[in-house]
Amino acid sequence: MKTYILISLLVWAGLSCSTPATENGAASADAAAVPAAPANDPGIVRQVSFDPQQMRNVGIEVGKPLWKSISGSLTLQGKIDVPPQSTISLSFPLGGYLKSTKMLPGMRVRKGQVLAELEDMQFIQLQQDYLTARAKFELAESEYVRQKDLNQHKAASDKVFQQARAEMETQRILMNALARKLEVIGIAPKTLTPDNISKTVSILSPINGFVSKVNVNVGKYTAPTDMLFELVDPKDIHLALSVFEKDLATLSVGQHVTAYANADPSKKFTAEIILIGKSLTDDRMAEVHCHFDHYSAALVPGMFMNGEVAVARSKALTVPEEAVVRWENRSFVFLEREPGSFEMVEIQPGMVTDGFQQITGAGIGEDSKIVVRNAYSLLMKMKNTEEEG
Repeated sequence: MKTYILISLLVWAGLSCSTPATENGAASADAAAVPAAPANDPGIVRQVSFDPQQMRNVGIEVGKPLWKSISGSLTLQGKIDVPPQSTISLSFPLGGYLKSTKMLPGMRVRKGQVLAELEDMQFIQLQQDYLTARAKFELAESEYVRQKDLNQHKAASDKVFQQARAEMETQRILMNALARKLEVIGIAPKTLTPDNISKTVSILSPINGFVSKVNVNVGKYTAPTDMLFELVDPKDIHLALSVFEKDLATLSVGQHVTAYANADPSKKFTAEIILIGKSLTDDRMAEVHCHFDHYSAALVPGMFMNGEVAVARSKALTVPEEAVVRWENRSFVFLEREPGSFEMVEIQPGMVTDGFQQITGAGIGEDSKIVVRNAYSLLMKMKNTEEEG
């Protein structure tokens, strides 16, 4: 910001020195910035004009892009993501009141650890139904054995024997169905007895990982459709980077990536490209998925990251780095359409080698006249003119 202010002051100092007081009206007309082309006019954002004396005072230089052999690293932006198979949304198949939980977002959990306890009358009813069905099955099974023995000795008819077998199978089906329902809510039917019927059930963690969301509180009634907790398995988190269409050809599966966060660029994480997207967004960008070589607790889902990828040497259209200006998170260069008249055109920056920036943009070619020195002076004058207007 201090640099921008200094440049702005130099610009206006140059203007005041080069224009006598008697010629203020003419100088203002020559140096006035005109409004931008309509927003739907692709590329062109603003126009600004300088007379030859002002350009000399400020030190503006115009040149043409150069074809250079570019190599080095491609810097991409993205964020840490978790694939669907590693994100688990926990709900409970039966409604109930939350009796207790100590979970907080960020807590690590082990597989089988109790996350919460629910209680409800229907848990008691389900256990009662199962124990009743089991008792009836045992009775029906005994009757079946008795009728089978009688039938073999011709002491009972086949019809009575068949009825006993049908009754036993009916009770077996009912008992097994209720047993499966108990297993779904975490109650072991084999160890259930009339003496250990419980009014509470436990919600267990199905993975080793950490809690990313907690959507319940003690005393709240939860329905089967409610998500109680969201868990993340950190072993499979990956880095999702965005790459411009023009750079896709430089990437391939298996390439190594060095990732770092803006908050701590010195801390590096290594990763490998495992998948390159086959579709483009409206911004002509594709998604590249990378898998970290080693998991770190510092890697948090949703964290924004930068990724540097080493790419092969290739020919590209370049300009000096200072020719590219950043404004509102976008990159621009100033094209000279007529002597002293410049238009700010959006470009897509590429790799940087030896102080030269690779650029691509609509209407930009090797014969384009671009401000290659003190481009920020034009940006500052344009912004100051907007504020005054």
